[in-house]
Amino acid sequence: MTKKSKHVELFTDGACSGNPGPGGWGALLRYNGHEKELGGGEESTTNNRMEMMAVIEGLGALNSTCDVTLHTDSKYVMDGVTKYMPNWKRNGWRTAD
Repeated sequence: MTKKSKHVELFTDGACSGNPGPGGWGALLRYNGHEKELGGGEESTTNNRMEMMAVIEGLGALNSTCDVTLHTDSKYVMDGVTKYMPNWKRNGWRTAD
């Protein structure tokens, strides 16, 4: 009999005023009826950087191996996960250039 893996939902968002400019990110982790909110910001950043920070910090807050469903409105993040990550992994996490 195999043990069922935990499933966590991760909701993320990031934004900035100007690009670059002051910005912030937020993440919400939801597991088994419990929620944990995370957030942060920087004085000079980009929108895409804040979107990525939300995902990175959200995943970093997990304390065990689990299945994760990522909810994001960022095309940049989604393309990174669904299109670019397999190639990055294959290339030792380096970009083509």
